[in-house]
Amino acid sequence: MDVDLTQTAAAVMPYITAAVTAYGVTTLDKVRDAVVDKASNATVGVGHRLLNRILGRAESQQAIEGAILDVAAGEEDSGAALKLQIRKALAADSDLARDVAQMLPVGTVHNEASGTRSIAIGTNSGIANTGDGATFHR
Repeated sequence: MDVDLTQTAAAVMPYITAAVTAYGVTTLDKVRDAVVDKASNATVGVGHRLLNRILGRAESQQAIEGAILDVAAGEEDSGAALKLQIRKALAADSDLARDVAQMLPVGTVHNEASGTRSIAIGTNSGIANTGDGATFHR
């Protein structure tokens, strides 16, 4: 199975970001725990499992851990740095890339909004507006 490394690295980001956001600076401690907190939602659980597998690669563990801590601290552009480190780890280890790709939920859809007043919409049957003083008529 050939794995699209760029697509796989991008696809893991929502899950890993959810786990890092949920756990903050304790992310690495939480990932190492054997039991995922029962209160965690499905996305955080997937992120936990993905991080656990990705951090199992000793050659990239330190760089990824550093990038995770930067994301948890809210450092600017830290998400892009983490994605790059994950992509490098996937590129260096085809077994890891295959395992990570297989761990992703089937049919994953990812909508990402970036920037001031951005909206991420999968499907919309109504009005979406982020402007000031908008008026809508039917």
